[in-house]
Amino acid sequence: MDLLDKLNEKQREAAAHDKGPILVIAGAGTGKTRVLTHRIAYLIESRKAMPWEILAITFTNKAANEMKERIGQLVDYSVDKMWIGTFHSICVRILRKNIDKIGYDTNFVIYDTNDQKIVIKDCIKEVDLDPKKFNVNAIKSIISNEKNNRKAPEKYITENYTDYYKRKVGEVYELYEKKLKVANALDFDDLLVKALNLLEKEEDIRKTYQERFKYILVDEYQDTNLIQYSLVKILGQKPTGENNVFVVGDEDQSIYGWRGADIQNILNFEQDFEGAKIVKLEKNYRSTNIILDAANGVIKNNCQRKGKNLYTDVECGSLIRIMETDNEKDEAFTVSALMRKERRENNLDYSDMAVLYRTNAQSRALEEGLIREGIPYKIVGGLKFYERKEIKDVMAYLMLLYNQKDRISFDRIINVPKRKIGDKTIEILTEYADESGVSKFEACFDVGELNLSAAATKSIENFISMMEMLMIKKDIMPISEFMQEVYEVTGLRSMMLEDDTIEGRGRVENIEEFLSAAKDFEERYEENSLEDFLAHVSLLADVDKTDETKKDTVTLMTVHAAKGLEYDTVFITGLEEGIFPIIHQDQDDDIEEERRLFYVAITRAKRMLYITHANDRMKFGNHEMKSRSRFLKEIPSECIEEKDPMSFAAKKLESLEKVDYASANRPSLVKNNFFKGSFDFEEKENKPKLKSDKIQPGDKVMHKAWGVGTVVQIKDEGDSKVIVIAFENKGLKNLNLEYAPIVKI
Repeated sequence: MDLLDKLNEKQREAAAHDKGPILVIAGAGTGKTRVLTHRIAYLIESRKAMPWEILAITFTNKAANEMKERIGQLVDYSVDKMWIGTFHSICVRILRKNIDKIGYDTNFVIYDTNDQKIVIKDCIKEVDLDPKKFNVNAIKSIISNEKNNRKAPEKYITENYTDYYKRKVGEVYELYEKKLKVANALDFDDLLVKALNLLEKEEDIRKTYQERFKYILVDEYQDTNLIQYSLVKILGQKPTGENNVFVVGDEDQSIYGWRGADIQNILNFEQDFEGAKIVKLEKNYRSTNIILDAANGVIKNNCQRKGKNLYTDVECGSLIRIMETDNEKDEAFTVSALMRKERRENNLDYSDMAVLYRTNAQSRALEEGLIREGIPYKIVGGLKFYERKEIKDVMAYLMLLYNQKDRISFDRIINVPKRKIGDKTIEILTEYADESGVSKFEACFDVGELNLSAAATKSIENFISMMEMLMIKKDIMPISEFMQEVYEVTGLRSMMLEDDTIEGRGRVENIEEFLSAAKDFEERYEENSLEDFLAHVSLLADVDKTDETKKDTVTLMTVHAAKGLEYDTVFITGLEEGIFPIIHQDQDDDIEEERRLFYVAITRAKRMLYITHANDRMKFGNHEMKSRSRFLKEIPSECIEEKDPMSFAAKKLESLEKVDYASANRPSLVKNNFFKGSFDFEEKENKPKLKSDKIQPGDKVMHKAWGVGTVVQIKDEGDSKVIVIAFENKGLKNLNLEYAPIVKI
């Protein structure tokens, strides 16, 4: 059988291309990896190239390993000698043999992120800068960006000489480069930059690799930055004119502009490689025709594209449901209810479903909603909301203010932000606390007796003074205002804002969402003291500790993290202006990248797609009215099912209000899409109490006073079983299972 027989017509045309440059525009779900691997296998089987004469470049080690494995299944030759790897791994191989030509020893070391930060910290100190104003992460990001733009520190300083901050950052950059050279070290950006410098300056080395690699293949070409593009160009443009460069990509999935990817690289491929052939893969093997029509309808509004139209042979599919919700809590409930519906009606596992959002901060309300409904979940590409460092830091302050004997919280925040309280000082404090039988916090009040340096004594006195003031305020301020005060007074806010990187801004968004959670708690519960809030969050975090080995879990992630993945049922949340798209300018290239991001989100769904948006969303503790995303108007109307006239939460509330559970004069019945069956406490009052083996997390129960709730946890406390139930508008309640006035629905 011909190696290419199982490919469709366009896939075969691309894989069997003889000589010369070729651009394969591979739409979502059209078999990109299949074409790449069959192309390599075809070159080997047809003797057009030996395995070591092929260079295949990917963006991740996972993709490289998958490629090797699949090629190994297609050919009898060993793939060990093949150059298949990421840009970084390929450049390391080139540099190990030749870096001495540009002044480095071949035994150079590679500094990882932590090593870089240590060097940058040393540079900040040597340049005599205030570390509070010159953030390590922000400077690291600037250095990386300038390297990838091929801008040396001297040029950066010259261009920004009148800007004090940037000039000083340039001096740190310059010193950083000198320190790396002395240490014979390269950072990750250097691996690409130095390899490119080497190939540009050393003609004999350049020719060696140009001649060695008869065929060059590049995956995800739309994600290449300036350096990566230049590497492909210098290796692929041979003096002989045999430019056998095969690149695969999709300009409609170019979503990494914020980290340097340049969509123009794929758009201008024909100009860079004259005579290039273009093959478009448009037959989709993943999604229904409804989902593809929606994706096509959205992305056609972009100008920066080659143009293609995805289609499928499967002429079926459910209409896309766009759900209008009241707020983020209603949105979370809506998503949870729809998940249960899909599970019940279509026999889906939770692992067949994914929830996508634009920013990590959006996960908080969704996580709490899933917890209340007892739906297991996992976060891809990030931590669960209450496990994130910035959230734990704020929680540690709150817990220490509530309980001054809390040593774990004290240890976490005593030097966050930095207060020049060193390890030796902490050691002395700890010894004194242990000898005196007091907490470390209480030991701080006796700082004058500890024989510390004047600077350490002053730092601890300032810390205690700040905490005493906050302890007074916690009893007189609403919890949301008090948390804002803690965020400001402790210096956490200033510390967060110093890190002006993508990650740093994400942490600020998470803190803002945490403050919104406090405001939400304050509005929902009558008992809303600091003590109540801490108990609420701690219990949520405890219930959230799911078994990571459990496979049947819903996946939550940002759209960026979802690229390359697929699920039977997908929920895209937060389709509101200012959230998705995250920008407001109409005449801006960024809006096209946001639209591409939405296109990626839509094409993750195989069978069913739900899209939600909220009329009101809390931000930084304040309610904001939201308007529908402009992208929703771009989905063809024939792809959309009419949305419900009333939100899920409103329907639920309406149905519950029709039933008077306190009344002893009539039976209690709830019959709707979400709660099927009848609940009559008068009939069931004398029935045997619930046993732990008869009820499981996720079960619905009815409580006399609190109404319908979801079991989220059952735990042992001595000889008793305690059941944790999430009640709508009543929060999480701990009840003794033996005596709890509940019935299973």
